[in-house]
Amino acid sequence: MKKIFIDGSAGTTGLRIHERLGKRREFEIITLTEEKRKDPEARAEIINKSDVTFLCLPDAAAIEAVAMVNNPSTVIIDTSTAHRTNPEFAYGFPELDESFEERIKNSKRIAVPGCHAGGFIALVYPLVKAGIIPSDLNLFCHSITGYSGGGKKMIAEYEAEERDTLLSAPRQYGLTQTHKHLKEMKAITGIDEFPIFTPVVSDFYSGMTVTVPLFASQINGSAEDIKKIYKDKYNTPLVKYIDEASADGFVSGLSMGFKDSMTVSVAGNEERILLIAQYDNLGKGASGAAIECLNLAMGLPAETGLEI
Repeated sequence: MKKIFIDGSAGTTGLRIHERLGKRREFEIITLTEEKRKDPEARAEIINKSDVTFLCLPDAAAIEAVAMVNNPSTVIIDTSTAHRTNPEFAYGFPELDESFEERIKNSKRIAVPGCHAGGFIALVYPLVKAGIIPSDLNLFCHSITGYSGGGKKMIAEYEAEERDTLLSAPRQYGLTQTHKHLKEMKAITGIDEFPIFTPVVSDFYSGMTVTVPLFASQINGSAEDIKKIYKDKYNTPLVKYIDEASADGFVSGLSMGFKDSMTVSVAGNEERILLIAQYDNLGKGASGAAIECLNLAMGLPAETGLEI
């Protein structure tokens, strides 16, 4: 039985990973007592005792935890931003192509994608690789997400009995264009410049929709070419191409809520194209993606124990 330690198990992602793995018989979750939870020596000992450690921590603490590892067999799966563009870490989105999947299967260091970044990368990476999107094209990304993506503090704000009335309407953030997901959005897709990124948090618990618009005149292909690329690439249980993002003309951020899978689709017309990814910010955008990486690292089918 493989021993799993979740460093930062009190956070939103850590709690969800613990809940899911607690139902699986092939894993034993090992823990620290509350008084030792922040003790460096105790943390180092249990990390090196584990077969797999999930890091659900702020960036600085995640970097500190990686430095504690001296057991060459321990697999680190980091859900923070700290190592997503670090070449020593496999990027945890196996559906991008076989090279990503093989690195995850064979690596002792895996970085879980950011929630917004995962959708953008799923949409853009295969089109840059195919030459449809020129690497020097300036891109825009719009993303709407549930409030659980903001962690415990934001969840408490939205779920308080008496709350600010402004929380009832969608709120755009990342106004300085320095959002922490931008680095991986650029690095993993291979584009030359950061995209203009407008994330929006709204009054629902979890789920998200990421949209990348394109002018057909600026790319090397058509909407039909893009659909074919997506259809050929995204046909796994966890990431699928679908013909229509919505049957009624509306795309809801809740359409894939509480699932671990993602759908990819193409909308718009011959002149203006919309690339759309729908998933859950706590599923394929966080804990679901982390457990998918665990499954692959342990030689199991990627979808084991996940909600499709």
